[in-house]
Amino acid sequence: MKELIKRINGIDKNTKALIQQRLNEFKSFKDKNSEEWFSELCFCILTANSRAKTAINIQNELGPNGFINKKQSELVETIKRNKHRFHNNKAKYILEARKYKDIRSIIEGKSETEARAWIVANIKGLGYKEASHFLRNTGHFKLAILDRHIINLMFEHNLINSIPKPIKKSDYLLIENEFNKLAEKLNLSPAELDLNMWYLKTGEVLK
Repeated sequence: MKELIKRINGIDKNTKALIQQRLNEFKSFKDKNSEEWFSELCFCILTANSRAKTAINIQNELGPNGFINKKQSELVETIKRNKHRFHNNKAKYILEARKYKDIRSIIEGKSETEARAWIVANIKGLGYKEASHFLRNTGHFKLAILDRHIINLMFEHNLINSIPKPIKKSDYLLIENEFNKLAEKLNLSPAELDLNMWYLKTGEVLK
């Protein structure tokens, strides 16, 4: 753990500033409308089993209006054109999610853990990682986004003893607990720690 803490503390000032900028963008979601929130939900549906950059490209092309109004065939074509492997399933999940297009008001008043549990139970295509991702991107900073980069980094630095495959709910919560202990040691929110660790593995600060 000490070596990982050293690496995180050693991240350069420009990257730290970019991370803070990203966090401020997430916080700004409190001022965005329900269409923007639904767009971010669809983005997280697209990130499952895919690269974040691919999902960002699709989100930029479709925009909030496209996620809400495009026909299934049009969604499939856009997703396929951006070289996403699961274009049919993803289009179907987005279509099914439209019944919860006012996701902002649905989770309003819920705690972050309650909101995550609701999303996992009701939004097809979203597990604990993707639900946490959506909540982080909309200004909720207390949950861990345990993607392969974060879990691998934790394993490399002996914060966890093994990488479970598949990751069950109980595994996720146990690893999240270790992640949150590290965040506390660094005096960072889980959201900020995620961006720092993701940068260490990828050299990028995305969303």
